[in-house]
Amino acid sequence: MPPSVAICAPLVGGVESVISDRYELRVHRGEVLGDERAVSDFIGDADAAITLLFNPVGETVLRSCPALRVVANCAVGFDNIDLDSARSRQLWVTNTPDVLTDATADLTLALILATTRRIVEADRFLRAGRFDGWKLDMMLGRGLQSKTLGIVGFGRIGRAVAQRALSFGMRVVWTDTSSVVEYDLPAERLDLDQLLRCSDVVSLHCPLTDSNRHLLDEERMRKLPSGAFVINTARGPLVDEQALVRLLKEGILGGAGLDVYESEPSVEAELLDREDVVLLPHIGSATEETRTAMAKLAVDNVVAVLEGHDPPTPVVRPTLR
Repeated sequence: MPPSVAICAPLVGGVESVISDRYELRVHRGEVLGDERAVSDFIGDADAAITLLFNPVGETVLRSCPALRVVANCAVGFDNIDLDSARSRQLWVTNTPDVLTDATADLTLALILATTRRIVEADRFLRAGRFDGWKLDMMLGRGLQSKTLGIVGFGRIGRAVAQRALSFGMRVVWTDTSSVVEYDLPAERLDLDQLLRCSDVVSLHCPLTDSNRHLLDEERMRKLPSGAFVINTARGPLVDEQALVRLLKEGILGGAGLDVYESEPSVEAELLDREDVVLLPHIGSATEETRTAMAKLAVDNVVAVLEGHDPPTPVVRPTLR
């Protein structure tokens, strides 16, 4: 029997045919597999699984699916996967970095512009029939020139955001808890507290870990300059949404642009009613080109492992081979 591959949600770009031409394939096309029991029941005896960020793959799944050789996450993040359990079971875990860098960086700049220039609010204003002619003081926003952008997480996406922000005349500062490859950008490294105290806009681009949940809690967000903006295109739990609402209500913050949420897909109810917040449904990588490239890379990772090769983008690799 050929190896079997379980894909936990449909892929785009026709890449599933690469697997169906070589291996036994099953694709889940129903309700989201949002808990470990559902994920393990679907994967079953498969040799490989392609998962998405909303598919939890913990000890329960890995114990229930002993034939698994690789879990290929179709996302750059992998906080939905228990990496320690994968290591103990000598599995490959892979992700899809690089291919979504530009799309996510573009969307980050779009959120910065949408919040600081009140673009979504202005659109609603016009559609509601409230526009009765140009006025000098109508819908005043904030310019970006000479403002400071603080980037938390200076990996591929963070650096791509920095490049775009510099072209808008912004000063860029950044912080990161890990080592950073060399870069050729006029940007200054600061510790997190220093960065927060000087940033007119703070944008999150770090992975979610057990140690940085609510990285932006109330205490830290109060360090931001009055009227600052919070942008999150990384992972929702990095921001304490209830604290964010409180600071927006108090007028401490100027606004927020969010593409991800603390209890996704649920959104803090009080955020929904605020004109100073732009909310997007997790579309950071949502271009046809990017999502197809992500799916293709996930498939390439699976095929490599099943053919006895190292996958292109490993996160966890077996030590006994």
